Amino acid sequence: MGAAGLTQIAREAERRAQQLALAHGRRITVPGLFNLRDLGGYPAAGGELPWHRLYRSDALHQLDAQGIATVSELGLQTIVDLRTQIEVEMAPSPLDQLAVRHTHVSILGGDLQGLPLQLDAVYAHVVGKRGDAIADAIRPLCAAGAFPALVHCSAGKDRTGIVVAMVLSVLGVPDEFIAADYALSGSYLDPVQTAVIGQLRENTGLGDNLTEELILSPPQLIMDVLASARSTHGSVDGYLLAHGLRQTDLAALRTALAG
Repeated sequence: MGAAGLTQIAREAERRAQQLALAHGRRITVPGLFNLRDLGGYPAAGGELPWHRLYRSDALHQLDAQGIATVSELGLQTIVDLRTQIEVEMAPSPLDQLAVRHTHVSILGGDLQGLPLQLDAVYAHVVGKRGDAIADAIRPLCAAGAFPALVHCSAGKDRTGIVVAMVLSVLGVPDEFIAADYALSGSYLDPVQTAVIGQLRENTGLGDNLTEELILSPPQLIMDVLASARSTHGSVDGYLLAHGLRQTDLAALRTALAG
């Protein structure tokens, strides 16, 4: 097959991934949240990921009574909060009071102000320097009875995007679907961009350093994350194993979500 034919196949695969990323039921509308999504339906090693098992979202602190009730109906057993300690203190989650296993792991470390202002540099820092924290964030999802589970940060885009991308890769989800799912955050944030930036400035340590550029989610960024993990450790599995997860952890994750 010639180059033109391979390019056409790649474009078709990308189009199919984008369509599935926008599948009915993907985005869940809840008062107080703007980026809550179900990760079901993506093709994986065991067939396809089940719906209503793994979710991703932005911070939960603006949930009102109705929102808390709606999220409670998801039946969550595990919540992984990727925010820094200052974010947690400034914007505590009302779901901390629920009988759910909560894990707090800051994959950025403790100082948001010290991070570069370019997204590619932030992502490179996380993958290159914070691999142990990424593994720590994924470990609760490998435990027995972990699901349904929710992974979130402040915007539900960058930290959540990196962790979710690695989870999806372990489950055998093709890269084009991982990229399409990651890119959804940009489209969800865009219509309310000004409000979102104001909310994040108020409830994180970034303040005026938070710019519209940091709200974008170009799919190449997450492809670069996966490529970096693979270039240094051969595979995403290898990357996570090198940073503290065990083969039994990854096997348990696949059993729970990919069959």
